[in-house]
Amino acid sequence: MERLNDISLVAQVVVFHNTRAFDRLVGKYQSSIRRFFLNLTCGDRLLSDDLAQETFIKAYTHIASFKNLSSFSTWLFRIAYNAFYDYLRSQKETEELDTSRIDARHYTEQQDIGRQMDIYQALATLKDAERSCITLFYMEDCSIEKIAGIMGCPAGTVKSHLSRAKEKMASYLKQNGYDGKRR
Repeated sequence: MERLNDISLVAQVVVFHNTRAFDRLVGKYQSSIRRFFLNLTCGDRLLSDDLAQETFIKAYTHIASFKNLSSFSTWLFRIAYNAFYDYLRSQKETEELDTSRIDARHYTEQQDIGRQMDIYQALATLKDAERSCITLFYMEDCSIEKIAGIMGCPAGTVKSHLSRAKEKMASYLKQNGYDGKRR
């Protein structure tokens, strides 16, 4: 039923240029797209907001190319994924994400700042593809098949990225005082 609603909204945008229908799509997916970028950028809120805005602009300008071969959310996350990698390429692929750029003042309103920063630091130790898989699987609750569609790779590759990412994050967190017991 939800997929039909998305298709109906897309059709209204394409056929009638109904911007309110697109606003409804933005409202529905904005939080998850921003959260996706927040995790990929290791907590950089400003960059995450910019990338989310770029994603929705690209989605709007290319919405007529949506062919309903996958769900609208898969198509939208694919645009987001590509926007992130376009950004990385523009920053020269050889540079790592610099987590020291994360400005602590953006997090003063959050409750456990230290733990959140540790998660971002652990995410920063991952390769970009691993970070994307972890973010989509655990934070966006996407299936292996959906992640494969978003990233344009086989499901087995997604499983490998997830496995390596979990090991790396567990190792990093254990080295930094997290013993696996709830605090």
